[in-house]
Amino acid sequence: MEAGLRLGRHAFGDDQPLMMAIVNRTPDSFFDKGATWAEDAAFARVAEVVAQGAEIVDIGGIKAAPGVEISPAEEKARVVDFVARVRAAYPGLVISVDTWRAEVGAAVCAAGADVLNDAWGGADPELVDVAAEYDAALVCTHTGGVTPRTRPYRIEYDGPGGVVAAAIADTVAYAERALAAGVARESIVIDPAHDFGKNTFHSLEITRRLGEMVATGWPVLVSLSNKDFVGETLGLEVGERLVGTLAATSVCALAGARIYRVHQVVETRQTVDMVWSIAGRRPPLRAIRGLQ
Repeated sequence: MEAGLRLGRHAFGDDQPLMMAIVNRTPDSFFDKGATWAEDAAFARVAEVVAQGAEIVDIGGIKAAPGVEISPAEEKARVVDFVARVRAAYPGLVISVDTWRAEVGAAVCAAGADVLNDAWGGADPELVDVAAEYDAALVCTHTGGVTPRTRPYRIEYDGPGGVVAAAIADTVAYAERALAAGVARESIVIDPAHDFGKNTFHSLEITRRLGEMVATGWPVLVSLSNKDFVGETLGLEVGERLVGTLAATSVCALAGARIYRVHQVVETRQTVDMVWSIAGRRPPLRAIRGLQ
């Protein structure tokens, strides 16, 4: 199914894994605790990750966890003008916006966004129409049907390995719905959405069997960075999860994930490049040992 990947105005070959750097326009983000809440701080973060080689920035105006209700108007105030500023400064950068709302999606696409990263599995059914109208890419996630900004509670999936079957069925159905709405096939990405609608055992199984999602032919995005399933597995707090994150990243990279949504760009890039080289998808940058 894959024939290259097109994210808005930007195209990438199948042999290129992509780094999607997280930029939170929120005062209460779980990882950076609001470090990029101020617009200039967020813009400095964009400059930093671009210098580090990130092909994509993912700008979010609402934290995923429960908290203060953020209206569509407030969400737009946090992200729309910022997207326009980034677009003007970095014409070659892929700009993604983490939103599930069609109203916000339309506003950010008009401001220059290339990707709508719907972390909540199609909670707003009109988001696919926005992506089609603006020729934007769409990330289709699996959340087990949970309501946006709620935590999963004793969520269960049918049978052994049911979480993987559900993730494949739901993301592929969402991708096909986007395709039917007019989103370009090469602009649709699926994401198992670690921790969303899942407990730690579910996220570990998704990681272990990610190759089954890759086998659908849709490009796969993974968002592993500092997630709770890493912290619970290793007994570590948010700021201590880099090594565990990179271990999970290695497993997903070996399986063939294409896009990596990350806080730490440099470390993740090195990890993915090494794994892709081991897998035979990428040549070493320098290979003279034993040859001269």
